Amino acid sequence: MGESANQQTGPERRRRIGESANPPYPIPNTSWRLLRHGPATGAANMAIDEAIGRAVAQGIAPPTLRFYGWAPPCVSLGKHQALADVDAGRRAALGYDIVRRPTGGRAILHTDELTYSVVAAADHPVMAGGVLDAYLRLARGLVAGLQRLGIPAEAAPGANRAGAAASAACFEVPSAYEIIVNGRKLLGSAQSRRAGFVLQHGSLPLTGDLARLIDCLTLPEAEADALRRSLAGHAITAEAAAGRPISFAEAMAALEAGFAAALAIMLVSGALTEAEQTWAAELARDKYAHPEWTGRP
Repeated sequence: MGESANQQTGPERRRRIGESANPPYPIPNTSWRLLRHGPATGAANMAIDEAIGRAVAQGIAPPTLRFYGWAPPCVSLGKHQALADVDAGRRAALGYDIVRRPTGGRAILHTDELTYSVVAAADHPVMAGGVLDAYLRLARGLVAGLQRLGIPAEAAPGANRAGAAASAACFEVPSAYEIIVNGRKLLGSAQSRRAGFVLQHGSLPLTGDLARLIDCLTLPEAEADALRRSLAGHAITAEAAAGRPISFAEAMAALEAGFAAALAIMLVSGALTEAEQTWAAELARDKYAHPEWTGRP
């Protein structure tokens, strides 16, 4: 993806990364790198998120807000979710990829959606405190962005918890500070706290049938039918919430503005550094596309 931003100086460096009057590296806590990525495989997407985290932890990349898509459609499992929750034959027949996230939660089918990720140092003010403290701050950015689309979004109550009896499908019940519209879950997120950095990413379904995931879960028919009915009443897409189609580009622009306003940050368009590209390629090959990671539970 070209030269590392760290290898460029002066005006050339600024033009490469964005239009800021100040050099983007190093930058103050109020400035964040913005990455607008298109679709990629599940392994590549998870590897890039982790590579950014490594770079942030080492101080060679700033706090980063990233948007991306998925191709082919991909089922992602929570870090500790059983691989047996997904029927491998049915998944393959439907043309869905599979990957295990570095974050918790349950299975998601990534298709017809916009995904965001936020990566910052563990001691960054946005990530200060506990998991729910950061969730709430980032939820304010998500809500502000969605409201720009005409969606009456709000954060779920902080007391909400996904219990041990939760289904294999992530979108059935909103957890604390996930985003809801009239009580129905619109945008789910998950967070990972590692040595030196915090990663949070989440999925905004733009359109389509949210029950498609159920077609490849290992559930008895009666239980699968009940889950389809539950999802219909408890989850919603951006298109249904707004009453009109919402494109990937429109949703991305709105969430960019929402994060910038709610978190009082300046977003500077950028690119992955050469180190991040190298790490992402290694992580995709050796971890996220590797059967040992995917089948770990």
